[in-house]
Amino acid sequence: MAQPVLVGADGSASSLEATAWASKEAALRRAPLRVVHVALRWAYDVPLVPQPAHWGPTAEAACRELLDQAVARAHTAAPSVEVATEVLDGASAEAITTAARNAQLVVVGSRGRSGFAGLLLGSVSRDLAARSPCPVVVVRRPATPHGSEIVVGVTGRPGQDPVLRFAFEEAMRRELPLRAVHAWTHPAVRGPGDMQPLVYDVEEVGQEEARLLAESLAGWRERFPDVPFTEHVVHEHPAKALIDASATAELVVVGAPSRGAVLGSATHSLLHHAEAPVAVVPHTFGHTHQV
Repeated sequence: MAQPVLVGADGSASSLEATAWASKEAALRRAPLRVVHVALRWAYDVPLVPQPAHWGPTAEAACRELLDQAVARAHTAAPSVEVATEVLDGASAEAITTAARNAQLVVVGSRGRSGFAGLLLGSVSRDLAARSPCPVVVVRRPATPHGSEIVVGVTGRPGQDPVLRFAFEEAMRRELPLRAVHAWTHPAVRGPGDMQPLVYDVEEVGQEEARLLAESLAGWRERFPDVPFTEHVVHEHPAKALIDASATAELVVVGAPSRGAVLGSATHSLLHHAEAPVAVVPHTFGHTHQV
């Protein structure tokens, strides 16, 4: 059986939107859906002696009620998807990261409460997107209901094959075109010791950045011949370029930082302001294709 799509539920409207999106995604992937709720027993990740008691029957019933609501929303979005539920214990980011080891995709809402409080603005989303072993999709509310394309941010640096592969596969599943966006603000530093010039020709550098994007995409057209895609090079900050592109996107795909690092400012800004769900893909996800 395919690995499940995992979605976090906390009873908020945002998490219900995320559950509906995750259910449809599971249907596209022919995978089961696993709905999890993180039950925090105290506010901070600090050992207490004696430890607080486990939740009683009232709290347990509340957990079951919110999970039942999520399951109902999942079945409404995709009636044929197999749905399972689970209550996780511990700190939110750590609990979900551990659960993600057995998932092919993690989906969370942009704003939440309880175990997902401050998901977009606080540390949970940053930690999860930076540490998850599989792609993490943050679903904003309201999201673009019927985007006309998939957008992927391309840096031109080595190691982006998993990001590009994920984007092409999502475009293929949805039968949508793919737009590869490469934004630049200064001439790229090509190696150690290189220095950015104080004065440069914008048109000439733009042509060089276009060549860099073309090199990054070399071979992908042959690998996914049924996915039409366009290359878009823009002299703009990457965050603004991707936020602007999200207005017509069904999904925006970007790469995660190296393991253990924090999210970059561009990705963090994108999670704040994107008008479509954002997928953050680890550069180590899956096996790198040779193209």
